[in-house]
Amino acid sequence: MTAPRKAYFVGGGIASLAAAAFLIRDGGMAGSRITVLEAGPVLGGSLDGAGDAERGYSMRGGRMLTTDNYECTWDLFKAIPSLAQPGRSVFDETREFNEQHVSHARARLVDSRRAKVPVASMGFSMRDRLELLALANAEESALGSGCITDHLSPAFFQTEFWFMWVTTFAFQPWHSAVEFRRYLHRFMLEFSRIETLAGVKRTVLNQYDSLVVPLQRWLESQGVRLVADCTVTDLDHHTVDGRFEVIALHGRLNGQAEILQLEDDDLVFVQNGSMTDAASLGSMTIAPPKLKKAHGGSWTLWEKLAEGRPSFGRPAAFNSCIAQSAWASFTVTLKDPAFFELMQRFSGNEAGTGGLVTFTDSNWLMSIVLAHQPHFANQPADVQVFWGYGLFPDRIGNFVAKAMADCTGAEILLELCGHLRFDVETVAGVGRANCIPCRMPYITSMFMPRAPGDRPLPVPPGTKNFAFISQFVEIPLDTVFTVEFSVRAAQMAVYQLLGITKPIPPVTPHDKSLHARFDALVKAMK
Repeated sequence: MTAPRKAYFVGGGIASLAAAAFLIRDGGMAGSRITVLEAGPVLGGSLDGAGDAERGYSMRGGRMLTTDNYECTWDLFKAIPSLAQPGRSVFDETREFNEQHVSHARARLVDSRRAKVPVASMGFSMRDRLELLALANAEESALGSGCITDHLSPAFFQTEFWFMWVTTFAFQPWHSAVEFRRYLHRFMLEFSRIETLAGVKRTVLNQYDSLVVPLQRWLESQGVRLVADCTVTDLDHHTVDGRFEVIALHGRLNGQAEILQLEDDDLVFVQNGSMTDAASLGSMTIAPPKLKKAHGGSWTLWEKLAEGRPSFGRPAAFNSCIAQSAWASFTVTLKDPAFFELMQRFSGNEAGTGGLVTFTDSNWLMSIVLAHQPHFANQPADVQVFWGYGLFPDRIGNFVAKAMADCTGAEILLELCGHLRFDVETVAGVGRANCIPCRMPYITSMFMPRAPGDRPLPVPPGTKNFAFISQFVEIPLDTVFTVEFSVRAAQMAVYQLLGITKPIPPVTPHDKSLHARFDALVKAMK
């Protein structure tokens, strides 16, 4: 009698956790047959959040959510129980939270005079409008591996629209024109409300505590084996009837070499690549170390597998130029409410209602966001936390004569206070603030210009028991750098390998809605 099949996940990010849930919920697989192998000490991948009030909190980034999109994500989290509200789902508590804390930014852009930039107009010239329309209407095949700058004139990148769009979604002018076009279509509803971020939804806490932890707890309750500090370094495989089949996993568990032999019908899911690979943290007195992919290892397995296999993609398209894929973020822990009070008076927004504040004349193109408090599950009531980032970490600051990537947390606070014209002693006096900077060399690597075939399909053709699930697979119509992309990739892979015929929630065609297209056209004409 053949033993029931098992499933193994290489990488413990949100895609793997979601896929494990789909195996149980929709595939009928027992949780005890599922193992998730994570190289780091904590699961969750790029959806991280750690620390405490004494050492300081840190999160590498935050992910924008909407309820108009994110079809697969919300479908999943409708089935995951809330940890804070028994009898309700994570989706239920998130929706209720956003009904109570509505985003409506009143200080979306701030210039060098500390003045709020008027954002009712997008700042387009007629040439900008025509070029943007042409790019949005172009076929992906016509755009090829071109950059955004191949299709839009220099003046476009000084418009209010660009400053708001680029800091909301983290594009750079040299990034993929195809991906930029996909965003214009996928997030067409955001076009008409980009100045207030009214469409942005937030989780109750940071996305590790609000999404990863409830999902992980549910998987554990189902018997799923979650293994940390386990690095998979290679896969043994053979070809049967012309199909690639994985037969063993090689790795290191707690520093010891291990080989895991697979049985017939076992499945392997690999998270190929990582946007937070080689990320590093600094402190108030030390800048983050400058690491590269050799220090992280998330790309190595994909590079090995793709060698000589065109259907497995081309990792080099995404990880070959740190200068085009890096930016830096920072998390600030405060033990004095002065900064939040000053920001509320300046911006007109209570924490959790304003979204991003972007400094348009910042050499780093710095933005900050003050979330609803508390932002961490273990955060005391008298502590506040906020997050920020800079899209140009290689440039010298306006107030600190150093590149952002070379700055300590104290120097980043000095630069921020310079833009806001706040007394730094008021905000970052002794013991009041702890700013933890973070360098991320590959954070927008999935935005790099790409050609057809650079990203593999979730289940590559000619494979038997194998799938890729990550931000670096090809999914028609959907957009990277979102939780939704990872969850959709996971669902597609699980359904294909298990032969599940239940429909996957489709990408909502907002770009086909006459109402949405009209609102976007009206906004573009301003």
